[in-house]
Amino acid sequence: MQAQVPVKVAIVGFSGLIGKRHTKHVLENKDTDLIAVVDPSPSASAIKSTLGVPAATPLFASVSELLQSANVSRPDCAFVCTPHQTHVRVATELVMAGIHVFIEKPISEEIESGRGLVKLAQEKGVHLLVGHHRRFNPYIIAAKKALDVGMIGDVLAVSGLWTTYKPDSYFNADPAFVWRKSRARGGGVVLNNFVHEADCMQHLFGRIVRVHAEEITPQRRSGDDPDGVEEGVALTMRFASGVVGTYILSDAVVSPHNFETGTGENPHIPRVRLEGSNDEIDVYRIFGTRGTLSVPDMRLSTYSGERSWSEEMKRPKLDIDTDPRVPFERQLDHFVRVVRGEEAPNCDGKAGLEALKVCQAILLSLQNASTVDIA
Repeated sequence: MQAQVPVKVAIVGFSGLIGKRHTKHVLENKDTDLIAVVDPSPSASAIKSTLGVPAATPLFASVSELLQSANVSRPDCAFVCTPHQTHVRVATELVMAGIHVFIEKPISEEIESGRGLVKLAQEKGVHLLVGHHRRFNPYIIAAKKALDVGMIGDVLAVSGLWTTYKPDSYFNADPAFVWRKSRARGGGVVLNNFVHEADCMQHLFGRIVRVHAEEITPQRRSGDDPDGVEEGVALTMRFASGVVGTYILSDAVVSPHNFETGTGENPHIPRVRLEGSNDEIDVYRIFGTRGTLSVPDMRLSTYSGERSWSEEMKRPKLDIDTDPRVPFERQLDHFVRVVRGEEAPNCDGKAGLEALKVCQAILLSLQNASTVDIA
């Protein structure tokens, strides 16, 4: 069978942390051809060289400059890895040009502009995907399969944790990072980190329809800073399916209980296992009428006999697939197949918008000290 022509890719905002990861995977993928990078940063040229981007690959300061250039062919698709407040503006330029877009999470900072972008992509007939890469994580894939076949019976409740400590350098090491501590510019642990959790929850259990959030006492923010971001939240959730859930979310506590540390999916964050065991640190506990599943240690807790607290429990470990590709690589392969018309998007603009709605509801709950229903 004849090999297919590689998909032509542009990466916008390649010099940031997430942009560097996408650039690495695009360069390594046999089905993609990185034909251009876009970034206005003064250090972009040096970073381009450091990442191993070929010298012949042109660097542009803006999407407009890329689209107007006569020296590079039109990309088939583009990655948008810019700061949150620019996502819709940058993606809109690409969509208007008929280019398929992969936009990093969150899809936008606010719902109306995100909804407008989704509608525009539909009208232009281009694919809009959102970077919720955990849908491609083998632990999430295995958990969804177990739930879909009723392995724990009817799901009644879920308890989740995303707790870690981000150092001062995360916020202050580079002037380009200043947005991370600005509420107005899309900073904060809800939009940056819980947006992934919201997508995982809705991927596994369906739409979240109600939230109530209580803020954890801030450790970095001064009390009189109106633009300071939230650092932690205690959250309750209700799903349309009837499932209820709780969450503790914080980037200002010392803890191994977060998805990255538990699964080892991020090469920059050390993985932790339970001492004296090969089990992963658990971050989700999913409670059902026939058993409980914890993730990512994938322990299935069920009674050996009848359902009774006096019965002995068994706790087998579920298998996950052994595909060596990391979720970002799987996600890229999927995007290529979507661009080629071989698959439907796993996480499209609508799904990204649903995760954003949950995050905005949490922020509204914090602001008003109220329970928020999600339309």
